[in-house]
Amino acid sequence: MRIAMVSEHASPLADPGGPDSGGQNVHVGELSRALAAAGHEVTVLTRRDDPGAPEIVPLQAGVTVRHVTAGPERPIPKDEIVGHIPELARGIEASWRAEPPDVVHAHFWMSGLAAATALRGLDIPLVQTFHALGSVKRRHQGAADTSPSGRIPTERLLARRADRILATCEDELSELIRMGAPRGRVSIVPCGVDTEEFSPYGPAMPRGARPRLVSIGRLVRRKGVDELVAALARVPSAELLIAGGQDGDLDTARLRALATRCGVSDRVRMLGAVPREQVPPLLRSADAVVCAPWYEPFGIVALEAMACERAVVATEVGGLQDTVVHGVTGLHVPPRRPDALAAALRDVLSGPMLPAAFGVAGRARVLARYTWAHVAAATERVYEMVLDERVGLPAPAAGGAR
Repeated sequence: MRIAMVSEHASPLADPGGPDSGGQNVHVGELSRALAAAGHEVTVLTRRDDPGAPEIVPLQAGVTVRHVTAGPERPIPKDEIVGHIPELARGIEASWRAEPPDVVHAHFWMSGLAAATALRGLDIPLVQTFHALGSVKRRHQGAADTSPSGRIPTERLLARRADRILATCEDELSELIRMGAPRGRVSIVPCGVDTEEFSPYGPAMPRGARPRLVSIGRLVRRKGVDELVAALARVPSAELLIAGGQDGDLDTARLRALATRCGVSDRVRMLGAVPREQVPPLLRSADAVVCAPWYEPFGIVALEAMACERAVVATEVGGLQDTVVHGVTGLHVPPRRPDALAAALRDVLSGPMLPAAFGVAGRARVLARYTWAHVAAATERVYEMVLDERVGLPAPAAGGAR
Protein backbone atom coordinates (compact mmCIF):
# COMPACT_ATOMS: atom_id res chain seq x y z
CA MET A 1 0.00 0.00 0.00
CA ARG A 2 1.27 3.50 -0.85
CA ILE A 3 0.48 5.74 2.12
CA ALA A 4 0.80 9.53 2.21
CA MET A 5 1.09 11.10 5.66
CA VAL A 6 0.48 14.85 5.80
CA SER A 7 1.96 16.56 8.87
CA GLU A 8 2.28 20.23 8.02
CA HIS A 9 4.13 21.49 11.12
CA ALA A 10 5.31 18.31 12.85
CA SER A 11 8.11 16.72 10.86
CA PRO A 12 9.41 13.35 12.05
CA LEU A 13 12.89 14.77 11.40
CA ALA A 14 12.53 17.32 14.23
CA ASP A 15 13.48 16.63 17.84
CA PRO A 16 10.44 16.96 20.15
CA GLY A 17 10.54 19.53 22.92
CA GLY A 18 10.47 22.81 20.98
CA PRO A 19 7.57 25.30 21.04
CA ASP A 20 5.64 23.46 18.30
CA SER A 21 7.41 20.11 18.40
CA GLY A 22 6.20 17.23 20.54
CA GLY A 23 4.13 14.10 20.52
CA GLN A 24 2.80 14.53 16.98
CA ASN A 25 6.32 14.49 15.55
CA VAL A 26 6.99 11.22 17.39
CA HIS A 27 3.64 9.71 16.41
CA VAL A 28 4.01 10.43 12.70
CA GLY A 29 7.58 9.12 12.57
CA GLU A 30 7.01 5.96 14.57
CA LEU A 31 3.72 5.07 12.86
CA SER A 32 5.39 5.54 9.46
CA ARG A 33 8.28 3.28 10.47
CA ALA A 34 5.95 0.59 11.80
CA LEU A 35 3.82 0.66 8.64
CA ALA A 36 6.95 0.37 6.51
CA ALA A 37 8.07 -2.59 8.63
CA ALA A 38 4.71 -4.20 7.76
CA GLY A 39 5.53 -3.86 4.05
CA HIS A 40 3.99 -0.52 3.09
CA GLU A 41 5.54 2.47 1.35
CA VAL A 42 5.10 5.71 3.32
CA THR A 43 5.76 9.31 2.29
CA VAL A 44 5.46 12.04 4.93
CA LEU A 45 4.70 15.48 3.48
CA THR A 46 5.62 18.42 5.69
CA ARG A 47 6.23 22.16 5.26
CA ARG A 48 9.77 23.18 4.35
CA ASP A 49 11.23 25.24 7.23
CA ASP A 50 14.88 25.19 6.14
CA PRO A 51 16.08 26.41 2.72
CA GLY A 52 18.91 23.91 2.84
CA ALA A 53 16.72 20.86 3.45
CA PRO A 54 16.61 18.40 0.51
CA GLU A 55 13.22 17.90 -1.10
CA ILE A 56 13.32 14.20 -0.26
CA VAL A 57 14.91 12.80 2.92
CA PRO A 58 14.97 9.02 3.53
CA LEU A 59 13.91 8.23 7.09
CA GLN A 60 14.40 4.47 6.84
CA ALA A 61 13.71 1.76 4.30
CA GLY A 62 10.16 2.34 3.07
CA VAL A 63 9.76 5.83 4.58
CA THR A 64 10.67 9.16 3.00
CA VAL A 65 10.00 12.72 4.10
CA ARG A 66 9.07 15.19 1.35
CA HIS A 67 9.46 18.91 2.04
CA VAL A 68 6.82 21.08 0.39
CA THR A 69 7.42 24.81 0.05
CA ALA A 70 4.64 26.87 1.64
CA GLY A 71 5.49 30.27 3.04
CA PRO A 72 8.88 31.28 4.37
CA GLU A 73 11.55 28.59 4.39
CA ARG A 74 12.20 28.96 8.10
CA PRO A 75 10.46 27.95 11.32
CA ILE A 76 7.34 30.00 12.01
CA PRO A 77 4.78 29.66 14.80
CA LYS A 78 2.32 26.87 14.12
CA ASP A 79 -0.68 29.20 14.18
CA GLU A 80 0.82 31.30 11.37
CA ILE A 81 0.97 28.38 8.96
CA VAL A 82 -2.74 28.58 8.17
CA GLY A 83 -2.17 31.48 5.74
CA HIS A 84 0.13 29.25 3.70
CA ILE A 85 -2.17 26.22 3.52
CA PRO A 86 -3.35 26.99 -0.07
CA GLU A 87 0.27 26.93 -1.28
CA LEU A 88 0.92 23.76 0.70
CA ALA A 89 -2.16 22.14 -0.85
CA ARG A 90 -1.00 23.03 -4.36
CA GLY A 91 2.40 21.49 -3.73
CA ILE A 92 0.86 18.34 -2.29
CA GLU A 93 -1.62 18.05 -5.15
CA ALA A 94 1.19 18.25 -7.71
CA SER A 95 3.00 15.46 -5.89
CA TRP A 96 -0.08 13.25 -5.75
CA ARG A 97 -1.02 13.79 -9.38
CA ALA A 98 2.48 12.65 -10.36
CA GLU A 99 2.54 9.72 -7.91
CA PRO A 100 -0.92 9.04 -6.44
CA PRO A 101 -0.99 7.26 -3.07
CA ASP A 102 -3.56 4.62 -2.22
CA VAL A 103 -4.63 6.40 0.97
CA VAL A 104 -3.95 9.77 2.61
CA HIS A 105 -3.61 10.14 6.38
CA ALA A 106 -3.66 13.74 7.66
CA HIS A 107 -2.34 14.69 11.09
CA PHE A 108 -3.73 17.87 12.74
CA TRP A 109 -6.47 20.12 11.41
CA MET A 110 -4.30 22.21 9.06
CA SER A 111 -2.91 19.05 7.49
CA GLY A 112 -6.47 17.85 7.02
CA LEU A 113 -7.43 21.13 5.34
CA ALA A 114 -4.42 20.95 3.01
CA ALA A 115 -5.06 17.27 2.22
CA ALA A 116 -8.80 17.70 1.59
CA THR A 117 -8.06 20.63 -0.74
CA ALA A 118 -5.38 18.69 -2.61
CA LEU A 119 -7.69 15.68 -3.00
CA ARG A 120 -10.38 17.55 -4.95
CA GLY A 121 -10.85 15.64 -8.16
CA LEU A 122 -8.77 12.69 -6.97
CA ASP A 123 -10.38 9.39 -6.01
CA ILE A 124 -8.22 8.79 -2.94
CA PRO A 125 -9.64 8.25 0.57
CA LEU A 126 -8.76 10.57 3.45
CA VAL A 127 -8.11 9.40 7.02
CA GLN A 128 -7.86 12.14 9.67
CA THR A 129 -6.15 12.20 13.06
CA PHE A 130 -6.62 15.53 14.85
CA HIS A 131 -4.12 15.03 17.72
CA ALA A 132 -5.78 18.01 19.44
CA LEU A 133 -9.17 19.67 18.98
CA GLY A 134 -9.77 23.39 18.87
CA SER A 135 -13.01 23.11 20.83
CA VAL A 136 -11.14 21.52 23.75
CA LYS A 137 -8.33 24.06 23.57
CA ARG A 138 -10.81 26.94 23.56
CA ARG A 139 -12.68 25.48 26.51
CA HIS A 140 -9.56 25.27 28.65
CA GLN A 141 -7.60 28.30 27.49
CA GLY A 142 -10.35 30.80 26.72
CA ALA A 143 -8.96 34.16 25.64
CA ALA A 144 -5.40 32.78 25.82
CA ASP A 145 -6.14 30.46 22.90
CA THR A 146 -4.11 31.71 19.93
CA SER A 147 -5.63 29.32 17.37
CA PRO A 148 -6.78 30.84 14.07
CA SER A 149 -10.45 31.79 14.07
CA GLY A 150 -11.35 29.20 11.45
CA ARG A 151 -9.97 26.23 13.33
CA ILE A 152 -13.13 24.95 15.01
CA PRO A 153 -15.39 25.26 11.92
CA THR A 154 -12.71 23.57 9.81
CA GLU A 155 -12.46 20.70 12.27
CA ARG A 156 -16.23 20.25 12.16
CA LEU A 157 -16.07 20.19 8.37
CA LEU A 158 -13.25 17.65 8.35
CA ALA A 159 -15.13 15.51 10.88
CA ARG A 160 -17.85 15.11 8.24
CA ARG A 161 -15.61 15.12 5.14
CA ALA A 162 -12.99 12.50 6.08
CA ASP A 163 -13.62 8.91 5.08
CA ARG A 164 -12.45 7.87 8.54
CA ILE A 165 -11.36 9.65 11.71
CA LEU A 166 -8.92 8.10 14.13
CA ALA A 167 -9.51 9.17 17.72
CA THR A 168 -6.66 8.40 20.09
CA CYS A 169 -8.80 7.91 23.21
CA GLU A 170 -12.37 7.62 24.52
CA ASP A 171 -12.42 11.28 25.56
CA GLU A 172 -11.64 12.41 22.02
CA LEU A 173 -14.28 10.06 20.61
CA SER A 174 -16.93 11.74 22.76
CA GLU A 175 -15.76 15.17 21.67
CA LEU A 176 -15.83 14.22 17.99
CA ILE A 177 -19.39 12.92 18.25
CA ARG A 178 -20.44 16.20 19.88
CA MET A 179 -18.83 17.97 16.91
CA GLY A 180 -21.04 16.05 14.49
CA ALA A 181 -18.71 13.28 13.38
CA PRO A 182 -20.69 10.19 12.33
CA ARG A 183 -20.01 7.49 14.95
CA GLY A 184 -19.70 4.84 12.27
CA ARG A 185 -16.75 6.67 10.72
CA VAL A 186 -14.69 7.05 13.92
CA SER A 187 -12.24 4.40 15.14
CA ILE A 188 -10.16 4.54 18.30
CA VAL A 189 -6.51 3.87 17.58
CA PRO A 190 -4.16 5.03 20.35
CA CYS A 191 -0.63 6.30 20.08
CA GLY A 192 2.18 3.86 20.70
CA VAL A 193 5.68 3.49 22.07
CA ASP A 194 8.87 1.76 20.94
CA THR A 195 9.25 -0.87 23.65
CA GLU A 196 12.82 -1.72 22.67
CA GLU A 197 14.07 1.86 22.81
CA PHE A 198 11.93 2.60 25.87
CA SER A 199 12.57 -0.24 28.28
CA PRO A 200 13.95 -0.71 31.80
CA TYR A 201 17.06 -2.29 30.29
CA GLY A 202 19.81 0.19 29.52
CA PRO A 203 21.79 3.09 30.93
CA ALA A 204 20.23 5.64 33.28
CA MET A 205 21.22 9.26 33.74
CA PRO A 206 23.43 9.65 36.82
CA ARG A 207 21.67 10.77 39.97
CA GLY A 208 22.25 11.40 43.66
CA ALA A 209 20.37 10.28 46.73
CA ARG A 210 17.38 12.61 46.34
CA PRO A 211 14.12 11.13 45.01
CA ARG A 212 13.88 12.23 41.38
CA LEU A 213 10.85 13.52 39.49
CA VAL A 214 11.02 13.98 35.72
CA SER A 215 8.84 16.04 33.38
CA ILE A 216 9.31 15.92 29.60
CA GLY A 217 7.58 17.97 26.93
CA ARG A 218 6.77 21.44 25.75
CA LEU A 219 6.80 24.12 28.44
CA VAL A 220 3.71 26.00 27.28
CA ARG A 221 1.41 26.94 30.13
CA ARG A 222 -1.27 24.32 29.44
CA LYS A 223 1.22 21.48 29.96
CA GLY A 224 1.01 22.06 33.72
CA VAL A 225 4.73 22.29 34.48
CA ASP A 226 4.01 25.42 36.54
CA GLU A 227 1.75 23.40 38.83
CA LEU A 228 4.48 20.78 39.15
CA VAL A 229 7.09 23.38 40.16
CA ALA A 230 4.64 24.80 42.71
CA ALA A 231 3.90 21.30 44.04
CA LEU A 232 7.62 20.66 44.57
CA ALA A 233 7.58 23.11 47.48
CA ARG A 234 5.36 20.55 49.30
CA VAL A 235 7.62 17.59 48.43
CA PRO A 236 10.71 18.77 50.29
CA SER A 237 12.97 15.78 49.68
CA ALA A 238 12.68 15.57 45.88
CA GLU A 239 14.47 17.06 42.90
CA LEU A 240 12.75 17.88 39.60
CA LEU A 241 14.32 17.56 36.15
CA ILE A 242 12.43 19.38 33.38
CA ALA A 243 13.22 18.46 29.77
CA GLY A 244 11.91 20.80 27.07
CA GLY A 245 12.23 24.31 25.76
CA GLN A 246 15.43 26.26 25.17
CA ASP A 247 17.61 28.16 27.59
CA GLY A 248 16.59 31.82 27.44
CA ASP A 249 13.14 31.32 25.89
CA LEU A 250 10.09 32.86 27.56
CA ASP A 251 8.70 29.57 28.86
CA THR A 252 11.99 28.56 30.47
CA ALA A 253 12.37 32.03 32.00
CA ARG A 254 8.84 31.84 33.40
CA LEU A 255 9.53 28.51 35.10
CA ARG A 256 12.88 29.62 36.49
CA ALA A 257 11.22 32.68 38.02
CA LEU A 258 8.45 30.54 39.49
CA ALA A 259 10.96 28.12 41.01
CA THR A 260 12.69 31.06 42.68
CA ARG A 261 9.40 32.42 44.05
CA CYS A 262 8.48 28.97 45.40
CA GLY A 263 11.87 28.53 47.03
CA VAL A 264 12.76 25.40 45.03
CA SER A 265 15.27 26.74 42.50
CA ASP A 266 18.03 24.64 44.10
CA ARG A 267 15.98 21.48 43.40
CA VAL A 268 14.85 22.25 39.84
CA ARG A 269 17.07 21.50 36.84
CA MET A 270 16.06 22.85 33.43
CA LEU A 271 17.60 20.53 30.84
CA GLY A 272 16.36 22.23 27.67
CA ALA A 273 15.38 20.13 24.67
CA VAL A 274 16.77 16.63 25.27
CA PRO A 275 17.85 14.67 22.17
CA ARG A 276 15.60 11.72 21.49
CA GLU A 277 18.28 9.13 22.25
CA GLN A 278 18.78 10.62 25.71
CA VAL A 279 15.13 10.42 26.73
CA PRO A 280 15.13 6.72 27.83
CA PRO A 281 18.16 7.19 30.15
CA LEU A 282 16.47 10.26 31.63
CA LEU A 283 13.24 8.33 32.25
CA ARG A 284 15.09 5.37 33.77
CA SER A 285 16.70 7.70 36.30
CA ALA A 286 13.32 8.82 37.68
CA ASP A 287 11.43 7.56 40.71
CA ALA A 288 8.28 8.98 39.11
CA VAL A 289 7.46 10.70 35.83
CA VAL A 290 4.92 13.50 36.06
CA CYS A 291 2.47 14.46 33.30
CA ALA A 292 0.26 17.26 34.65
CA PRO A 293 -1.42 19.03 31.71
CA TRP A 294 -4.69 20.95 31.96
CA TYR A 295 -5.92 18.80 29.06
CA GLU A 296 -4.15 16.29 26.85
CA PRO A 297 -5.28 14.66 23.59
CA PHE A 298 -3.16 11.61 24.38
CA GLY A 299 0.20 12.00 26.14
CA ILE A 300 3.00 9.87 24.72
CA VAL A 301 5.43 10.63 27.57
CA ALA A 302 3.28 8.64 30.00
CA LEU A 303 3.54 5.59 27.74
CA GLU A 304 7.29 6.02 27.35
CA ALA A 305 7.66 6.19 31.13
CA MET A 306 5.49 3.10 31.63
CA ALA A 307 7.54 1.23 29.02
CA CYS A 308 10.64 2.06 31.09
CA GLU A 309 8.91 0.64 34.20
CA ARG A 310 8.52 4.05 35.81
CA ALA A 311 5.61 5.09 37.99
CA VAL A 312 3.49 7.86 36.45
CA VAL A 313 1.59 10.62 38.22
CA ALA A 314 -0.80 12.21 35.73
CA THR A 315 -3.74 14.53 35.61
CA GLU A 316 -7.01 12.72 34.91
CA VAL A 317 -7.59 14.26 31.49
CA GLY A 318 -7.84 13.16 27.87
CA GLY A 319 -5.83 10.13 26.85
CA LEU A 320 -4.12 9.94 30.24
CA GLN A 321 -7.43 8.59 31.57
CA ASP A 322 -7.02 5.60 29.24
CA THR A 323 -3.30 4.88 29.50
CA VAL A 324 -2.60 5.42 33.22
CA VAL A 325 -4.66 3.13 35.47
CA HIS A 326 -5.10 4.79 38.86
CA GLY A 327 -3.66 2.69 41.64
CA VAL A 328 -2.21 0.14 39.18
CA THR A 329 0.31 1.88 36.90
CA GLY A 330 0.37 5.22 38.70
CA LEU A 331 -1.87 7.85 40.22
CA HIS A 332 -4.39 10.30 38.78
CA VAL A 333 -4.83 13.82 40.12
CA PRO A 334 -7.16 16.65 39.11
CA PRO A 335 -5.63 19.25 36.77
CA ARG A 336 -4.40 22.66 37.97
CA ARG A 337 -4.21 21.50 41.60
CA PRO A 338 -0.63 21.75 42.95
CA ASP A 339 -1.84 20.64 46.38
CA ALA A 340 -3.35 17.40 45.05
CA LEU A 341 -0.31 16.82 42.84
CA ALA A 342 2.03 17.26 45.81
CA ALA A 343 0.01 14.79 47.91
CA ALA A 344 0.16 12.17 45.15
CA LEU A 345 3.90 12.68 44.74
CA ARG A 346 4.48 12.27 48.46
CA ASP A 347 2.49 9.02 48.36
CA VAL A 348 4.51 7.63 45.44
CA LEU A 349 7.82 8.64 46.98
CA SER A 350 6.99 7.31 50.44
CA GLY A 351 8.89 4.07 49.82
CA PRO A 352 10.40 1.93 47.05
CA MET A 353 7.63 -0.65 46.79
CA LEU A 354 4.91 1.50 45.21
CA PRO A 355 7.01 2.93 42.35
CA ALA A 356 8.35 -0.55 41.59
CA ALA A 357 4.86 -2.10 41.52
CA PHE A 358 3.48 0.72 39.34
CA GLY A 359 6.43 0.34 36.98
CA VAL A 360 6.04 -3.40 36.45
CA ALA A 361 2.30 -3.04 35.84
CA GLY A 362 2.88 -0.13 33.49
CA ARG A 363 5.26 -1.99 31.23
CA ALA A 364 2.93 -4.99 31.10
CA ARG A 365 0.10 -2.69 30.02
CA VAL A 366 2.22 -1.11 27.30
CA LEU A 367 3.33 -4.47 25.90
CA ALA A 368 -0.28 -5.66 25.78
CA ARG A 369 -1.81 -2.58 24.15
CA TYR A 370 0.52 0.15 23.00
CA THR A 371 3.41 -1.17 20.91
CA TRP A 372 3.80 0.50 17.52
CA ALA A 373 3.20 -2.89 15.90
CA HIS A 374 -0.24 -2.98 17.58
CA VAL A 375 -0.97 0.60 16.53
CA ALA A 376 0.22 0.09 12.96
CA ALA A 377 -1.90 -3.05 12.58
CA ALA A 378 -5.01 -1.19 13.80
CA THR A 379 -4.25 1.72 11.49
CA GLU A 380 -3.70 -0.63 8.56
CA ARG A 381 -7.14 -2.16 9.18
CA VAL A 382 -8.68 1.30 8.97
CA TYR A 383 -6.92 1.98 5.65
CA GLU A 384 -8.23 -1.33 4.32
CA MET A 385 -11.76 -0.39 5.45
CA VAL A 386 -11.78 2.91 3.57
CA LEU A 387 -10.30 1.31 0.46
CA ASP A 388 -12.93 -1.46 0.56
CA GLU A 389 -15.67 1.15 0.95
CA ARG A 390 -14.39 2.94 -2.15
CA VAL A 391 -14.95 -0.17 -4.26
CA GLY A 392 -18.34 -0.88 -2.73
CA LEU A 393 -17.52 -3.64 -0.27
CA PRO A 394 -19.70 -3.65 2.87
CA ALA A 395 -18.46 -1.45 5.72
CA PRO A 396 -17.66 -3.07 9.07
CA ALA A 397 -19.63 -2.43 12.22
CA ALA A 398 -19.45 1.03 13.77
CA GLY A 399 -16.16 1.79 15.45
CA GLY A 400 -14.01 -0.16 13.01
CA ALA A 401 -10.63 -0.82 14.56
CA ARG A 402 -12.10 -0.45 18.00
